[in-house]
Amino acid sequence: MTNPQISVVIPVYNEEAGLASLFARLYPALDQLAISQETSYEIVFVNDGSRDRSAAILREQWERRPDVTRVVLFAANAGQHMAIMAGFEHAKGEIMITLDADLQNPPEEIGALVAKMQEGYDYVGTIRRKRQDNFFRTWASKAMNRLRERITRIKITDQGNMLRAYSRNVVDAINSCKEVSTFIPALAYTFARRPTEIVVEHEERSAGESKYSLYSLIRLNFDLMTGFSLVPLQWFSMLGILISLGSAGLFVMLILRRIFVGPEAEGLFTLFALAFFMIGLALFGIGLLGEYVGRIYQQVRHRPRYLVEAVLERKE
Repeated sequence: MTNPQISVVIPVYNEEAGLASLFARLYPALDQLAISQETSYEIVFVNDGSRDRSAAILREQWERRPDVTRVVLFAANAGQHMAIMAGFEHAKGEIMITLDADLQNPPEEIGALVAKMQEGYDYVGTIRRKRQDNFFRTWASKAMNRLRERITRIKITDQGNMLRAYSRNVVDAINSCKEVSTFIPALAYTFARRPTEIVVEHEERSAGESKYSLYSLIRLNFDLMTGFSLVPLQWFSMLGILISLGSAGLFVMLILRRIFVGPEAEGLFTLFALAFFMIGLALFGIGLLGEYVGRIYQQVRHRPRYLVEAVLERKE
């Protein structure tokens, strides 16, 4: 584990039911890869403050395979992307692979990502061939992907797929960033010189339940758009200018009507509707500004992004 060629970083949060299945497929797949390509590997598990027995199970697995296993234990839940950041900081490999613990991405696909990286790419994203999610989740994800790409200019076909490969240079650049909240695949894309994507298989979750609710997915995409682009603010500014011009035109029209036609008593509810629309737009703008101000507030507090309780690794 001194200088492994491959590091597999896996965030774990309340995955007690599925860890045994993960171990049963992950280690044989990497052992076979190490033999066939004459390479070395390590697995870095990051327990993200799980409330079940995940930490204990990870400790037991580390005791079984301390030669290729490292476990980072958080003191409290910090989120999936912060767990991956911690894994990057503790991993030693030249090629970094991120993988979810739920087995929706088969560990056997890791070899395909490594082969693609060896062609000279420094970032390899993945696209799920046949998503095993429901129709609404799939449709919503594609819609948010298109909106995010138009706003941030970051081209990630399947942003919800965590199976990805990164070069050491890209990971070092990510580690140098001190952002409190970020989206790692997008951040890596901005640093990569030769990014690419490949198609991989996708399976149903082996056990447990998804940690991402609809609100979490919306929140993630909103963070992504406000964290990597000023376009939402610019769009809102342009919308404000257009509405101001329209309001000025309406005001002039009403003045001219009063002069040449006389005062009107009709159209009261139309004015109410217009007023409610303007109020709603103003509230949306305040919320958008608050999102950017909130990100600044989180950053200037300089609080630690996560708290590491312990690191289980074999001492050389």
